[in-house]
Amino acid sequence: MTDTAYPHEEITLDQQVALHTAAARLVEEFDGVYGTETIERFLRTSYDQFATAATISHYLPLLAERFARQRLRALARVEGHHRDGRPVVLFLCTHNAGRSQMALGFFTHLAGKHAIAWSGGSEPGIEINPATVAAMTERGIDISEEFPKPWTAEVVRAADVVVTMGCGDACPIFPGTRYENWTVDDPAGLDLAEVRPIRDEIERRVRQLLDELGIVTTW
Repeated sequence: MTDTAYPHEEITLDQQVALHTAAARLVEEFDGVYGTETIERFLRTSYDQFATAATISHYLPLLAERFARQRLRALARVEGHHRDGRPVVLFLCTHNAGRSQMALGFFTHLAGKHAIAWSGGSEPGIEINPATVAAMTERGIDISEEFPKPWTAEVVRAADVVVTMGCGDACPIFPGTRYENWTVDDPAGLDLAEVRPIRDEIERRVRQLLDELGIVTTW
């Protein structure tokens, strides 16, 4: 992978090295499933998703690798390369900076290894809402390492359940997928005290969804 793959972005030497290393890790992880060309294409397009957000430029290779890994795992499920019987739930909101991130945090924490959860946004923001991070920290769940990201076709198609929260007509629809729309207030611009009731409502809904999926929680 060379810097010519990113013509619109001045890529530093450190970023080039990081992307080469990320590509090597992904090639090893998906050995026998996808070839180098496919993996580098996913890594490149994942990088492009975040390249316009200058505030996270230092972390671009890491974000690109994490997003590419999620997309490749989703594609592998869609194409039947990897089926382990665990349900996959996708949480979507507009900016993927508040509601869907809290839902992802609760679901992942409560489900453990019994289910898989992803999140995305129709218009991804730049960073996770700090009040949202603080509200989840109060519940012992750290979402500070998460990042706003878009939804992609393979991620939506791989989901057994898609939960939408406020993205309206922008949310993708694929036949055969279970959809739920949760009417939950947007925490954008709210302080911690105002976010707490939203957090608690999302937790209630996540627990109900887990119960419907037959996933026993211990927390």
